[in-house]
Amino acid sequence: MTLLNVEGLGVKLGGKPVLNHIDLQLNPGEIVTIVGPNGSGKSTLLRAIIGAVRPETGHITQKPGLRLGYVPQKLQIDSTLPITVRRFLDLPRRIAEDEAITALSRVDANELANRPLSGLSGGQFQRVLLARALIGRPELLLLDEPTQGLDQPGSAEFYHLIEELRRELGCAILMVSHELHVVMAASDRVVCLNGHVCCHGTPEHVASAPEYRALFGTGTQGALALYRHEHDHAHDHGHSHE
Repeated sequence: MTLLNVEGLGVKLGGKPVLNHIDLQLNPGEIVTIVGPNGSGKSTLLRAIIGAVRPETGHITQKPGLRLGYVPQKLQIDSTLPITVRRFLDLPRRIAEDEAITALSRVDANELANRPLSGLSGGQFQRVLLARALIGRPELLLLDEPTQGLDQPGSAEFYHLIEELRRELGCAILMVSHELHVVMAASDRVVCLNGHVCCHGTPEHVASAPEYRALFGTGTQGALALYRHEHDHAHDHGHSHE
């Protein structure tokens, strides 16, 4: 059964059209990544899906009772706020201790439970946001530029974690990203957005589409081939030890 169906979605912000006639379907267990230039409506689409933005036209239907987890692009935390990671997980509602421990251990962040939120590094904070999104075992995880501000190793580690979570929880993932080479390797489907859907399909299909090349050039196809080669090599190497 389809988890999410977006049909003919149009959104205006401040009277200006931001999204126009967006169609998107999400099925259980798949990773779909949205790419596009700045101001192309990527975050707005995610916010419309979680109900934070009201559509002007079209509609969004979800599987009844769909459990959503959401990691926003930016979350401003007052650095003077004396709140620990564990207390942060209790917002907006208190959760059981075992739920909190499970969520933190899923993202390898157990040791952060009693740390003040304001003292975390960028990568640690992203893991805590992800842990919070995992509470309630979401069937669909929405991630808005989850690696923004992380260095390349931190970013690669985060994407690896996301793939592990998809395998472990069986959840679908809808992710906004600007890291084209990673997107191309980690996604089942890619949607190229620029106010409307320019092109969509498998990473290989999108990387060779003229609309995508007009926005991003041709460099990412080389990055895709290189990543696939390294990925396959590491994969083969890993199997030789089994």
